[in-house]
Amino acid sequence: MESIAKKAASALPVTMQDVSALDRLVRLVKERKDRPWSGDFTTFEQELGERLREVGRELLQEEMSKGDVEAEAVLIDGTAHRRVLRSSETYMTTMGPVTVERTLYKDRTAPGAKSIAGLEGRLGIVGGYWTPLAAKQAAWVVSQMTPALGEELFERIGTMSPSKSTLDRLPKELHGRWEDDRKAFEASLREVTVIPEGTASIAVSLDGVLAPMKDGGAVATREQAADEGRVSKGPAGYREIGCATISFCDEDGEMISAIRAARMPETKKRTLKSWLLAEVAAIYEKRPDLLIVKVADAANDNWDFLHKQLPVGEEVVDFFHATEHLGAALAAAYGDGSRKSRHRFEELREILLEDHGGVDHIIRSLQYLERTYPQRKKIAEAVGYFKRNKKRMNYAALREKDLPVGSGPVEAACKTLVAQRMKQSGMRWGQEGGQAILTLRGWSQSERFDQAWALLAATYEFQVTIISNVVPISSAKKRR
Repeated sequence: MESIAKKAASALPVTMQDVSALDRLVRLVKERKDRPWSGDFTTFEQELGERLREVGRELLQEEMSKGDVEAEAVLIDGTAHRRVLRSSETYMTTMGPVTVERTLYKDRTAPGAKSIAGLEGRLGIVGGYWTPLAAKQAAWVVSQMTPALGEELFERIGTMSPSKSTLDRLPKELHGRWEDDRKAFEASLREVTVIPEGTASIAVSLDGVLAPMKDGGAVATREQAADEGRVSKGPAGYREIGCATISFCDEDGEMISAIRAARMPETKKRTLKSWLLAEVAAIYEKRPDLLIVKVADAANDNWDFLHKQLPVGEEVVDFFHATEHLGAALAAAYGDGSRKSRHRFEELREILLEDHGGVDHIIRSLQYLERTYPQRKKIAEAVGYFKRNKKRMNYAALREKDLPVGSGPVEAACKTLVAQRMKQSGMRWGQEGGQAILTLRGWSQSERFDQAWALLAATYEFQVTIISNVVPISSAKKRR
């Protein structure tokens, strides 16, 4: 016998003929009221949940039907449309699929125009299938996990029942709408951004993470890396996704909250930098008193942007990246993982972080190793690295001002915003599909999901006005 859980997951759409959902719920309540304990509480809870959802679908159907417009002609966003026919359509709601009758209209002056259901504009149906709330829930879920896991999640919680393929299409549908007017949407989000109470400084960071691409990105990665003054790393078929963060920090330099964003591979991260520049400008318009700390690794392209285009502030090469170069040099001298290498690393790391002029001490120590082991290139590379970036390694001075010296927030964004979702086994990403996920995850990790969704959902609504005194086409033909 089929379980009630399976019945709930595969619930049939409510139709106009199915009007007994409330009666079935009342009957269940009456039957259970005086029945003794059966010992099968889980089955009862599942059955009760499905009965409640049946009632919900029934009520949603009635309310959705009220949104239909039945007339000979209507104005849809100011353009005249004639009635074509009435037909049934199934929409996905938060209670599951619901089927309603609606009237279709067409602009007869445009031969290739598609028929439009006025009901969909009034309800704000997303992609011709989802109610706004159902689409919002599904979009959030698929931004956090694969469509296959999303399908399983909805089956297990027993609400709506979208398929894996339907969940896969939704972000791409939303992406097209968002990108069509992205700059205006982002400007609207900036207007409602609230700078957290207690913010004393902002840390601005820029970085990237390699991810697998459908179009094979090895050559593009090397070309892009050379253009940006970096050394290309990573397996064939991978390209760099850009990540940026703006961290709001308190007077002790601790992060209160952050705004995060990521963009699919693009030469010099142009779109991401434009977004970052606009975000910082909007913050400074509200709080010009805030200190700014620019934190990044040593890539030339990062600093060309951070130094030249952002407001004047402190600049620091991420301390973690600096210690990686230090560790590599010591491993080359004393052996990777050796006791002497580990001991010397801890000693020099503390000097670099705590001492004024600590970077000069590091350079002298590495130059000594370079003379001692002249054939070991890692040591010479580290010497050059610390010399080039010396002016951005005043870690002790920044710590005395309670300002951050690490790019932890952007490193975390690279991991949680990109890698956790986009670097799972077997994944390969195209530009559009990847950006669709990154945009949704960026909203979620910036506490902007609800605001961004409201802007996007509004684009699916349109005005429908009945045109009075219109003669049906069939009647006009008979008069002739």
